Amino acid sequence: MSEKIMGGVENDFVSEASLPAKVGFWPKVKAFLFQEIKVELTPAQQKFEDDLNDFLHLEITWQDFKDFLFQEVTFGKKKNK
Repeated sequence: MSEKIMGGVENDFVSEASLPAKVGFWPKVKAFLFQEIKVELTPAQQKFEDDLNDFLHLEITWQDFKDFLFQEVTFGKKKNK
């Protein structure tokens, strides 16, 4: 299954099926958007990230939420009795 290319020279190794297809717009966009990103943090940044992650994943119960909403609130200065 040889083909004639380059002025009639036969070549057994190149065919249109083996050539790469033209890369379209969407595969380029996907390759850019979904590329792997590696982030290295300093120990201080890692500690902050761990503390923030722990804070964001606290378990909050309905009783904790209710106690927060209905806590006693005072405005202004406290009166001395």
